[in-house]
Amino acid sequence: MANLLGFLIPQEKKFFLLFEKASANLLATSKALVEMVNASAPEKRNELIREIEHLEHIGDGITHETFNELSTNFITPFDREDIHAMVSSLDDVVDFIHGSAKRIDLYKLSEIPPAVCKLAELVLQGAQELHIAVQHLKDIKKSDRIKEACVKINSIENHADDIFDMAIAQLFEEEKDAIKIIKTKEVLSALETATDKCEDAANAISSMVIKYS
Repeated sequence: MANLLGFLIPQEKKFFLLFEKASANLLATSKALVEMVNASAPEKRNELIREIEHLEHIGDGITHETFNELSTNFITPFDREDIHAMVSSLDDVVDFIHGSAKRIDLYKLSEIPPAVCKLAELVLQGAQELHIAVQHLKDIKKSDRIKEACVKINSIENHADDIFDMAIAQLFEEEKDAIKIIKTKEVLSALETATDKCEDAANAISSMVIKYS
C-alpha cells in the first residue's frame, strides 16, 4: 500500500512536502531556542534543550529522506545541486542551534548573556523568512515574496555579524575569567554560524528563482 501511494503522489509534490517539513522543523527548533535562552527556571531550560535535540533528530530524518528522493527520482522540481544546497543548509541551521543549546547545557551557563538572546532571536527571524520562502517555491513564477524573504535574511545575517563582533569585543574587555570567555564565545559563534547557514539556504533559493521564475 505504501508503495502504491508513493507511486500515485506526483514526484514534485513529494519534494515540496519535504521542503516544507524541513523549514517547519527549523522554525520549531528556532522557537524552542528563543524560549530556552529566555527561560529562568533550570528545569524548563533543560526540557527545551531536550526538545531541541529531538527536533534535530527529526531534521536529520527529513534531510536523509530528501536526499534519498534526489538519488532515486529522475525528475526533480529544481536542479539537484540547488535542492541539495538548500536542504543541507536548512539542516545545518538546526545543527548549529542544537550545538549552541548543547554547549549551554554542557558548560552549565546559568546566566545567558544578552547577546546570546539577541542572536537567538535573529536565528528565529531567519527561520521565519526561510519558511515563507520555502512555502512559496510551489509557485515560483510569482517570486516577489521569495525575493523579499531572501533580502531580509541577508539583512538579518549582517545584523548578526554586528552583534557577534560587538559581543566578542565586550567579552574580551570586561570578562576576566578565561574559561568563561571560551565558553561564551563558543555559544555565540554557533549562533552566528546558524545565521550564516540561513543565508546559505536563501542563496540556494535565490538560485532557483533566477533559473525558474
